[in-house]
Amino acid sequence: MPHDSASPRPTAGMTRPTLKTIAAETGLAVATVSRALKDAPDIGAATKTRVAEAAARLGYRPNRAGVRLRTGKTHVIALILSTEADAMTHTAQLLNAIARGLRGTPYHLVVMPFFPDEDQMAPVRYIVETGSADGVILNQTRADDPRIRYLHDRRFPFATHGRSDMGLTHPFFDYDNEAFARTAVRALAARGRKRLLLIAPPPDHSYARHMTAGFLDEAARAGLSAQVADDITSDSAGAEIEAAIARRFASDPPDGLISASTTATMALVTGAERGGATLTRDFDAVGKEATPFLARFRPGLIALPEDVARAGAFLTRAVLAAIDGADPTLWQFVDRPDITDA
Repeated sequence: MPHDSASPRPTAGMTRPTLKTIAAETGLAVATVSRALKDAPDIGAATKTRVAEAAARLGYRPNRAGVRLRTGKTHVIALILSTEADAMTHTAQLLNAIARGLRGTPYHLVVMPFFPDEDQMAPVRYIVETGSADGVILNQTRADDPRIRYLHDRRFPFATHGRSDMGLTHPFFDYDNEAFARTAVRALAARGRKRLLLIAPPPDHSYARHMTAGFLDEAARAGLSAQVADDITSDSAGAEIEAAIARRFASDPPDGLISASTTATMALVTGAERGGATLTRDFDAVGKEATPFLARFRPGLIALPEDVARAGAFLTRAVLAAIDGADPTLWQFVDRPDITDA
C-alpha cells in the first residue's frame, strides 16, 4: 500500500516517536524540543513552530503517564453530564464549545454520564478519589447541590453550568431564567394572552426556581392568570407532555404557554393541537432554544435564544483558570436574554 506523505509517519509495528525522534528530525537538542513543546517563554516562536510541525509530522504524542508522574497533572477535564440533558438545546453545542475551547491546550475532554436512577455523587467522588481529572464541569445544578459542596470543600477545581443557593463561591456560567420568564410573560401579554401556563424544569434544579419566580411575579404585575404545571416538567418525556397539555385544552385551556426547552415546546404545541387548538389563533407559546429551529417547526412560535456555545467556551476558560488558582469571583457570568427577540 502506498504511503500517504500527509499522514503521521508512525504505523503499526513502528517505534513510538519520542522527544529524541523530534530532536533528530529538527537538529535541535532534546531539552530545546521539550521546552518548545511546553511553550517555554525563552524559546523563540520560530523554533516552537518548527518543533510543533515536526511533532505533528511524526505523529508524536506525549506519554500521559510520564507527564502525570512529572507534573502531577492528568491534563483531563471531566464534564459530568446527566443523560436527561436535552440534546436538541444543550448537549451537542456544549460539548462542541468545550472541545473547541481546549484546542491548543494540553487538556483533553472526558464525558462522564450519569443516569437518573444513579447516585449523582458517584462520578464526582470517582474523579476526586482517583485523581482522574484536573478539573470538573458540572451541568444542571441544584439549589442545594452536594456535588458543589463536595468539590468546594476539597478545593478541587471546577466550574458549573448554573448557580446554586448555597452561598459557596465558585466559577459558574448561568442563563438568566428569571429574565427569560419575565420576557416570555411580556411577549404573551403583548399578544393579548391572559391565562398563562409554565412548564418549568424539575423543581430541584436551580434554574427552575429562578424561572418560576420570574413567571409568577411578572404575571401578577400584569394582572394575568398564571399556573405552573404540577404534573409535567420540561424534562418529562414528549409523549407525557403532549398528553397532559391535550387534557388541559379539553377542559380549561390556557391561552399562553411557556417552556424551558425546545423539545418540551414542540411537545406542548403538539399537545395543544391534539386538543383542538390552533397556534396564534387560540394560544401562543414561548420556548427557549440553542439553535434556530422553533420558527421552522411552527411559524408564529416565540423563541428566545440561549447561547450554549458561549456557555461552553466560558466554562472551559473558567475551569482552566480554577486549575491555575484564579479568583473564582472573576469567573462568574449570568447571560441575559435579549428582549428584542420576543
